[in-house]
Amino acid sequence: MLKTFAAAAFAAFLSIPAALAQEETLQPTVPQASAIRSVVAKAVDDFIRPGYRSFHGAAGELAGSMETLCADPSPETLAKARESFSATAASWARIEIVRTGPAIEKNRFERILFYPDRKSTGLKQVQALLAKPDESATSPKGLSGKSVAMQGFGALEFVLSGTGSDALASEPDSFRCRYGRGVATNIEQIAAELVALWDAPDGVQKAWKEPGPNNPVFRDEREAMTALLGILVHGAEMVRDQRIETFYKGKDKPAFPKQAIFWRSGNTWTMIEGNLRGLQDLVKASGMVDLLVGYQDTIIGSVDFILTSMLRVTGQMNESMEAVVSDERQRQKLDFLLINGRDVIGRLNDDYGGAIGLTSGFSFSDGD
Repeated sequence: MLKTFAAAAFAAFLSIPAALAQEETLQPTVPQASAIRSVVAKAVDDFIRPGYRSFHGAAGELAGSMETLCADPSPETLAKARESFSATAASWARIEIVRTGPAIEKNRFERILFYPDRKSTGLKQVQALLAKPDESATSPKGLSGKSVAMQGFGALEFVLSGTGSDALASEPDSFRCRYGRGVATNIEQIAAELVALWDAPDGVQKAWKEPGPNNPVFRDEREAMTALLGILVHGAEMVRDQRIETFYKGKDKPAFPKQAIFWRSGNTWTMIEGNLRGLQDLVKASGMVDLLVGYQDTIIGSVDFILTSMLRVTGQMNESMEAVVSDERQRQKLDFLLINGRDVIGRLNDDYGGAIGLTSGFSFSDGD
């Protein structure tokens, strides 16, 4: 029923522009350099920089809630710490799609979130640490010399929601709590670095906004636009490949619910929804539609429609991952997300890229 309704609704949405397109042939149009600069600047100033500031604020609250939990353990302070974890994960998920620039330098991305971890490297290291405490792991400085898998969200999720975590509600200043506090503070400090780097007037934001022959990052506007569209295409791929197909590859294939991100804390859908919201917000904030002419703007309309439909479905996924993959109706929703996730990638990579003249064998997915 879900797939039938969605397919019918989407077909109806596309029928109008398709009919109009018969009257006007859509030819690739290379946007003016000034128009591309405007779009890229809005992406930086209205999405990327505010996104990192929001993440930094949420991470600060998470570090504060861990401080309170360690000093005054109780069921209430533990619940508050878990709530702060969920809120910070959601904030990160929205800006996580920006897998470029300072985020991928100095292992910042992996230090915030080491995933997928197919060999459970992080889990084994965190469990070993909790079994044999090492005080150096309770501070960001000490954590900096350890595995990236022990420094970020994955480690903190196990601290707060893994085996033995309920003891945090009754044991004051325990090693487990102090380690979790160190991880939360580490996340907050990395977030602060990202804010500072993107806010510096002569730093990465200038490289994005002012492409040119002397620019070490982008030699022209085409390269900057390619990078922006690449963020969206790779972000959509991440949702499909890392967020869903990690645990579910289709109705006729085995499912692995415990390979889903943050399944212990029930934040799998927090992350997926945040990623989708980030994609949608970036498309809107950057004004990408302004680079299209005539009925080409229906490309962005269709992308927004699909993302809205996917967000509607993720909002309905509130059961445990084991329940989701074992229920036929829930699996149909997963199929819906996979199908539409592929559609979003194609509309961004092929349709939008082609509409602004980035064709000729180019693939944002491959980064060629």
